[in-house]
Amino acid sequence: MSSQILIIYTGGTIGMMSDPVTKVLKPINFEQIMDNVPELEKLNCRIKVHSFEEIIDSSNMNPAIWSDLAGLIEANYDENDGFVILHGSDTMAYTASALSFMLENLGKPIIFTGSQLPISAIRTDAKENLMTAIEIAKAKKNDRARVPEVCIYFDYKLFRGNRAFKYNSSKFEAFRSPNYPILAESGVHLKFNINDIRHPQDGEKLIIHNNLISDIGVLKLYPGIGPTVVEAILNANVRGIVMETFGAGNTTTDSWFIELLEKAIKAGKIIVDISQCKVGTVELGRYETSKHLKDIGVSNGYDMTFESAVTKMMYLLGKFEDPAQVRHYMETDLRGEITVS
Repeated sequence: MSSQILIIYTGGTIGMMSDPVTKVLKPINFEQIMDNVPELEKLNCRIKVHSFEEIIDSSNMNPAIWSDLAGLIEANYDENDGFVILHGSDTMAYTASALSFMLENLGKPIIFTGSQLPISAIRTDAKENLMTAIEIAKAKKNDRARVPEVCIYFDYKLFRGNRAFKYNSSKFEAFRSPNYPILAESGVHLKFNINDIRHPQDGEKLIIHNNLISDIGVLKLYPGIGPTVVEAILNANVRGIVMETFGAGNTTTDSWFIELLEKAIKAGKIIVDISQCKVGTVELGRYETSKHLKDIGVSNGYDMTFESAVTKMMYLLGKFEDPAQVRHYMETDLRGEITVS
């Protein structure tokens, strides 16, 4: 029996067409997308489509829509072998990261893709991205999915969703994953890097986590940042803060800064330390400039992407009331999002 794949069309550049008069890109329906890719009929799989009633620019993506996506996957999970989600690339890594945490014990592929040019454009990257995303979503070995993960497929590469980030808005190579290997590469053949792909425990049932808490602040450090700015962020009405630090997790050692962080943590706020560097990991305590952070209870974000840190915190804040539990699981590898040596 051939595989059945559900395509969920949320919007994005892939489904845009240039208005002949204004030249402004405007969304088209999925039937018009299909008209541009007649090759889909040759894929030897049954394709079902769910199109959002209101096509979304990915800049308007939010946790309520992530919840809708998780619900759609849950409702259609048993009857489909895999899922392809068409999504704008700007916030694709956020959505892929969020779903990786929301879908516990995932045993089927969920492949996000989109394009840098509309599917109707002559030099579009949309056709290859869509065709190969479907190929990956239906790929099996010994009747088991080859990639039972939430992934992003773009420009011949398959990334773990919670390890990728968009780094380029003008090249077809829009995404990178510097701290984790690609899961598959498309060339003459599809090559799967089997040792880098996660697999669920046999017999584990899919669990959906829909309660995301987005009360999160972001503290991005820069030389010269002052107490007024830091205090305003730390005193905001939020439960968690993602702090983007220098290098291997380093910050100023000025006493006012450490005291403000400690005060926020004692008040029950979770502060996770991730690096502004795209490559490498946070090593709290390696340098004197991060030892104080470890001592006062700042959580180590290791090599998490910003997108993954934010969505993981949303997931954990929705699951646990106790700040100590949130801190513990922020430092725990849950879905392959961090490398803990």
